[in-house]
Amino acid sequence: MKTLYQSPFTLHKRVLDGIDGEIAHAQAGKPAKIIAKMNSLVEPQVIQALYRASAAGVDIDLIVRGTCALRPQVAGLSENIRVRSIIGRLLEHSRVYYFLNGGKEDVLISSADWMGRNFFSRIETATPVRDPALKARVMGEGLHLALADNVKAWQMDGDGNYRRIAPADGEQAQGLQETLLREFGCL
Repeated sequence: MKTLYQSPFTLHKRVLDGIDGEIAHAQAGKPAKIIAKMNSLVEPQVIQALYRASAAGVDIDLIVRGTCALRPQVAGLSENIRVRSIIGRLLEHSRVYYFLNGGKEDVLISSADWMGRNFFSRIETATPVRDPALKARVMGEGLHLALADNVKAWQMDGDGNYRRIAPADGEQAQGLQETLLREFGCL
């Protein structure tokens, strides 16, 4: 219970503390990065914290399958934030939060989207992944493959519109879901 973050008690604060930690690293001239994967992002305090992080120079990649109230790539607000959505044959429900944390790499797996109801009106949890091999696997399968997807991924612009990402000329097609299905012998 000492490492489990829970809604409605400690999870929202943990997410905000993670973002604030990256802001502090960026302001100290250190590398700062956030990657988060979820289904929805609509909680106003988290969105405002992400905007502050972008302004401080934190590099932010968000993988949000559904509703996203944050607007990325807006001059003076969110230049350092990218939002992508992956729509494939499988309905994914993984939630992974990554904070570079001065090179310590905090990786949390969770049941919670970044929504008011998940932070304040439900029982939700997040827990850090501490084992190095498991952390690498969660990062690889949960985040890096999603960021490399150029088959089913869509990138949001500052107006909230999405454009389909496609392989560049000569670039190999990489799909998150297809890669995992092949890896686990399902294709």
